[in-house]
Amino acid sequence: MTHSTITLITGANRGIGKEVARQLVAKGHTVILTSRSLEKGQVAAVEIGEGAGAIEVIQLDVTDPVSIERAKETVKERFGRLDVLVNNAGIDYDRNQSVMNADMDRVRRLIDTNVIGVWEVTQAFHPLLRQSDHPRIVNVSSESGSIFNIDVWAPGYATSKAALNGLTAVMAREFASDGILVNAVCPGWIATSMGGPGGGPLPPGGASVVWAVELPKDGPTGGFYQNGLPLPW
Repeated sequence: MTHSTITLITGANRGIGKEVARQLVAKGHTVILTSRSLEKGQVAAVEIGEGAGAIEVIQLDVTDPVSIERAKETVKERFGRLDVLVNNAGIDYDRNQSVMNADMDRVRRLIDTNVIGVWEVTQAFHPLLRQSDHPRIVNVSSESGSIFNIDVWAPGYATSKAALNGLTAVMAREFASDGILVNAVCPGWIATSMGGPGGGPLPPGGASVVWAVELPKDGPTGGFYQNGLPLPW
């Protein structure tokens, strides 16, 4: 069993998830890179390359309970614990929709991945997080989900992230007795395949997530942050 920090990242074969994996491997974490496609995850691991830590690749589809359970059993067998869970997997800036013309099947898929997927993955890995001396859950959210600043530019996505923020607050309260710090993080508008070419570079967005991953034991919980600074709910 490794003594480095064991960090699992969902949806880590590209974009923010992949960048967070790269930064954490460089810092010495044992990163469990998960992806719906095992092959794409393996390609991402090769592209990240070697670092001070290690990288493992596991297939995980956050909308598939069988896949979630299989991934949990794999982590349990290999490591016996999990120190950090980064719920990064998310889909679909539905910019071409409005509240009144929204395709509700598309909205359901958004909620299924961006909210229910996070919930089910957290349920599965919670027992392994309880085996850690410094457990952390980081939910990758978006400022578009802030009720204070909410906009109509992507109604399904914004609503899903607002729900994720609410789930973060509930988790933080429920898991406080386990010593698990739970926070939501907005990486900002980043130039990824999902975010589009108008966004900023990957490293700062990844660093926002890494900040929450590496919080000390007396760090904040139940908050919403970007670049280590609080955002309004």
